[in-house]
Amino acid sequence: MLETPQKETDIARRIRAQGLARRKTSPQIAADIHDQCGPLFGTSRVKAHRLALGVALSDLVAQVRALYELEGRATPKLGETLLSAYESGHKRPGPEYLHYLCSVFRVEPDDLGYQGRCICGRPHTAPPGVPPLRQNVQGDPDTLVGSVVVAMPDDRHWMNQVRGLWGPDRAGAPACADVGEEDIVLRRTLLQLLAGAGVAVDGQFLGAIDNLRRKMDDTLVSATVSATMLDQWEETTLGYGQQYQATLPLRMLCDVLLDFSEVRRMCGQRQPVELQERLCRLAAQLSGLSGLIMINLGDHRLARSFFRTARTAADETGDRPLRAWVTVREALVPMYYGDPREALHLARKAQDLAGRTPSVAAAMAPAVEARALGQLAMRGRSDAAPSARRALVRSRAVFDQLPKSQLSDLAFGFTERQMSFYEGDTFTNLGDHQRGEEVLGQALMLYSSAERVDRTLVRLNRATCRLHAGEPEAALATGQEAMVELPPEHRSDILVHRARQLSAAVIAKHGEIPAVKEFQEALAAPAVRSPTVAPADTPPNESV
Repeated sequence: MLETPQKETDIARRIRAQGLARRKTSPQIAADIHDQCGPLFGTSRVKAHRLALGVALSDLVAQVRALYELEGRATPKLGETLLSAYESGHKRPGPEYLHYLCSVFRVEPDDLGYQGRCICGRPHTAPPGVPPLRQNVQGDPDTLVGSVVVAMPDDRHWMNQVRGLWGPDRAGAPACADVGEEDIVLRRTLLQLLAGAGVAVDGQFLGAIDNLRRKMDDTLVSATVSATMLDQWEETTLGYGQQYQATLPLRMLCDVLLDFSEVRRMCGQRQPVELQERLCRLAAQLSGLSGLIMINLGDHRLARSFFRTARTAADETGDRPLRAWVTVREALVPMYYGDPREALHLARKAQDLAGRTPSVAAAMAPAVEARALGQLAMRGRSDAAPSARRALVRSRAVFDQLPKSQLSDLAFGFTERQMSFYEGDTFTNLGDHQRGEEVLGQALMLYSSAERVDRTLVRLNRATCRLHAGEPEAALATGQEAMVELPPEHRSDILVHRARQLSAAVIAKHGEIPAVKEFQEALAAPAVRSPTVAPADTPPNESV
């Protein structure tokens, strides 16, 4: 009589029973299950750990959700289908879900088959004096029936470890071959933002992200990944374009650069031509988006560096519209922090790259050109004004041909409110304050009340219109009202810089009038953080 083939669960159940009889720990039992079932059934390490606990997928989901609830966080979207994909190896858990899986199993990422440190930066074994799992009345350490029960001491020592950040002593953290110091800095900053703590943009943070950008430069000039994985990364990147208006700059920068780091690692080896082109496109988009965020944060040096990296990646694709998008977005750096002549040069270069086919860059580049010419006209260049008006006409003509799919994305598209903002800014710089006030008023109506930063830029431009109309006190009052009403977490450097330009323009035209001192004092006053601010759900970012 033929012997009935044993199932994976039957073998795992026997191994678990024998391990418990020998008083082995769950990780030890999981290792035995993986060693014996892996060659027969392809059992992954994640599944081996669940089988070692003797629980179903639904029990594991319930335990992870219980940890979220204990921390006061919203219920995660983790379900049995996603966990099954992790166990089969079709998907890899992100840093957050991996952390909670490690917390439930009391193991490190390496034990689950994933290289690198956990996002919390702490070991997941139980702290001294706390049992890894609740013991039953007989004292068997890992006897669980139908559920995973993780011990949570009353003093919250374990949760402090889970929520802890990487400190100077990382002896307990597992090593990773390709996770650099910049990943640690970014994850630490992201954790602090999630916890609602204040974060200082210091030299270590800026140095880390510049080092990450340099690594991408190195891998681009040297470069295996599946088409399915690239589909997921492209979806994620386009999602950032939508989130760009709904996330604080520093939080968005952490998210983008962590994905940027993953893309860089995928570039470590050469790909087939069609996959390598898609990978370089991702690198260009993520690097360009990082450059936009650095403009908002006020670091124009790093912004330029990220755009250089984006150009290197875009050149690898041969995609002219993408190269034009990178170039026109780069023009915003000198537009806000440098010489308008350089912005004019880059805008015209972007138009050459875009060609005659309607695209985001083909519509945006003439608008940027018009803004740069408006600034030059304000500085006395006589031929700039008519050229700026012609550029606006060209921009509007291309804009009207764009498909709807390109009119809703503030980062990778060009929206109606951006177009109106650029037109109003140009008319303001040309001294046409009546037309500027009218167009900026239209732009203001297109922004929702939640889009506070964009609305502030528009209001500061309207203040400049009133200055050109010979009303310096009204201009300063409008600017002061805009900045004071702005929530402190949205006082990005670009807005403070723009407000200071308004003050300097008033002084240049009307001298040190009393309203100037009041405006400068209001601008210098320390912002008071609202106690109701939720770091993860914030009003939109500025759309430069």
